[in-house]
Amino acid sequence: MNQAEKEQYLREYNILKSQGKPFFPYAVAKDSIMAVFVLVVIIVLSIILGAELGPKADPTTTTYVPRPEWYFFFLFEVLRVVKPPALTPFATIGVPTIAMILLFLLPFYDRSPERRPERRPIATTAGILTIAAMAYLTFLGASAGSPNQVDLKAPKDLHGTALAQFNAGKLVVGQSGCLACHKIGENGNDGPGPELTHVARDVPQNAIAQTLRNPTAPMPSFKRLATQQPQKFKALVFFLGQLK
Repeated sequence: MNQAEKEQYLREYNILKSQGKPFFPYAVAKDSIMAVFVLVVIIVLSIILGAELGPKADPTTTTYVPRPEWYFFFLFEVLRVVKPPALTPFATIGVPTIAMILLFLLPFYDRSPERRPERRPIATTAGILTIAAMAYLTFLGASAGSPNQVDLKAPKDLHGTALAQFNAGKLVVGQSGCLACHKIGENGNDGPGPELTHVARDVPQNAIAQTLRNPTAPMPSFKRLATQQPQKFKALVFFLGQLK
């Protein structure tokens, strides 16, 4: 911006300022009325629709799937995408912190007097891409399935019934809360149970089945599953037996 453009801008700004109204009480009154309106809408909706109440909390469960509030779904999806544990601090702390710093520093590095979007292609494009990315990640986070799932692909030599049983066993692992104590591939926790990614290298299927029926504490027993739902138990044993 040269000196002539700057002087023209200041003249136009002074003219518009003289034609305007003071912030108090005009703008304050408008903001107050809008705030009261929003508050009334929230109160009416809470009275008519009520609050969602889930089942009573069970601190002993290992199958509970925590879900964030909807406005954190985009960050929730980032954590699902960034699977290596070493990058988790960057995804949870680094990305939001960098975004907040850039937002706070916006008045310092963006000194352009232009405010029309079509005259600021870089800022407009960056804003649209940011909103689109957050909206897309929010949609994926809202429609994502349970994090208690295993992302391992089936061995290439499995086909037909064996492949179906492998996938069924993988589903049983997620439903049974095994990932709360064990790690399989990139999914699950590092303890207190051992990693099961290659458990079949050292333990045959019959030994896996015996361990599931009579495990060492604090691991829960799968004897009831073997008795009441033998097909699920067989699928679970078959799946673990393919982890080599």
